Amino acid sequence: MKPRVLMFGWEFPPHIAGGLGTACLGLTRGLAKQGVEVLFVMPKASGDEDQRSAKIINASDVEALYEFNTMDEYWNNINFLEIGSNLRPYMDPETFENEVNTSVRGEKEGQKISWKNKYQFSGKYGANLYEEVARYALVAATIAQQQEFDVIHAHDWLTYAAGIAAKKVSGKKLVVHVHATEFDRSGENVNSIVYNLERQGMMAADTVVTVSNLTRNIVINRYGIDPSKVVTVHNAVDFQSYSSMEVDRGVPEKIVTFLGRITFQKGPEYFIEAAAKVLKRFPNVRFVMAGSGDMMNSSIRRVAQLKIATKFHFTGFLRGANVQKMFAHSDVYVMPSVSEPFGISPLEAMRSGVPTIISKQSGVAEVLKHAIKVDYWDVDAMADAIYGLLAYPALAQFAGKNGLDEVNTLKWENAAFKLKGIYENLIG
Repeated sequence: MKPRVLMFGWEFPPHIAGGLGTACLGLTRGLAKQGVEVLFVMPKASGDEDQRSAKIINASDVEALYEFNTMDEYWNNINFLEIGSNLRPYMDPETFENEVNTSVRGEKEGQKISWKNKYQFSGKYGANLYEEVARYALVAATIAQQQEFDVIHAHDWLTYAAGIAAKKVSGKKLVVHVHATEFDRSGENVNSIVYNLERQGMMAADTVVTVSNLTRNIVINRYGIDPSKVVTVHNAVDFQSYSSMEVDRGVPEKIVTFLGRITFQKGPEYFIEAAAKVLKRFPNVRFVMAGSGDMMNSSIRRVAQLKIATKFHFTGFLRGANVQKMFAHSDVYVMPSVSEPFGISPLEAMRSGVPTIISKQSGVAEVLKHAIKVDYWDVDAMADAIYGLLAYPALAQFAGKNGLDEVNTLKWENAAFKLKGIYENLIG
């Protein structure tokens, strides 16, 4: 049996904002090797996506064949969306309140909306994100009517509404894939709109796939989802696009790297505090924070306060070959995440032979034996681990070699094999 999957995503390499797009590429490649055909829908395709493992459908090219005479009729037809508003991914409640007051609901009665025109999605995570999520769901319903497929697969909360719409139109089974939850992104200050959309997606799904047991527990305990339909499929690392790289270091010092969004979830402040402690004992080192995010400015200020700015570098967001180049420069990689559903970047670092330190509060800690694990908040333990890998070359060599051997066994084909089994069970 060769299932044909209608898959909804928000991003796909080479244009990505984080690990979600990387995981989607890895999974589609793995599924292609398993003989699974994937139709991958995204809001805005650029035309340079790798289509060898998935046929890309650009939602911006699709006419949504719906027409509504009033705003209320529109919202009633997509009643799984609680409210129409502009939503920034990590906005605070006060800002959100203001956005709601000027939202689409406030439009004049009797205004006619025609969906027979194409809608140009930005495909970004901008100010009108929630409006795009709603429109994406309408386009998804049209695509589900036009395409032949056996099962629906939706990645992360941005596409759950699209998955539900496709299920309502087609009657086909729905898999939702939880790469992160609102609790990972926002701690206990959850955005109730995002939480409700996540929960509706999980409730409507026939199977919920989580990227780790850590995330599976959150889905069951925080969202009230039946444990019997929640399955863990660990992420993996892509060796297909990897080639070892020689780089000119340019600096004599050792290099310790943080790579990820500079946001609460990723724990950048703990990396900075650990860096200051390490520099007191081992001055011959530079620290690099590669990424961007809402804590960028406060991180730069803290580095200046600690008087370590001459030894600390901010590169901005890196993608593609620049990520590999950064790992090739690195002597130690640190992922101090406060809450990490999985975490692909440590696998990428270990694939490059870089000794790696990860937080115990990460899903990837479930599958790695040869990464050093510390509590994200234990800055002393983090500093000790960094110092040990810098000061004792034999330890670093051992960690690098064994880490590389270990990630060699973590392949997307294995994750795809489990997914194919899930599809076949649902199709019956």
